[in-house]
Amino acid sequence: MENKEEQRDTRHTTGIVSKLNDLVDYQADAVVSRTIIDKETGTVTLFSFDAGQGLSEHTAPFDALVYVCDGEAEVTISGKPNRLKEGEMVIMPANEPHALRAIKKFKMMLVMIKS
Repeated sequence: MENKEEQRDTRHTTGIVSKLNDLVDYQADAVVSRTIIDKETGTVTLFSFDAGQGLSEHTAPFDALVYVCDGEAEVTISGKPNRLKEGEMVIMPANEPHALRAIKKFKMMLVMIKS
């Protein structure tokens, strides 16, 4: 898996009406991310995953909401697979192992609240 971090100045989206799916592009054989909000109290990050790409199992110290904007993914939480499609969401609990895999290419918004 190739992970391509797309760093952009978030001031370019502040106060501008945007479509989530237009803010991050698909790239062949890659995972691409774009941070939309990065504050001490939490983050909002958009991701695109090419088919078959994913993030290996890991934990995070905060609850995280995953909202699928496009496509289809498998989000495994504590060993339990959950299949999500466009318009669906799941909350990954803090300190629980989780992983993501693109069944079809998909885009997601990840919201992490730290306080």
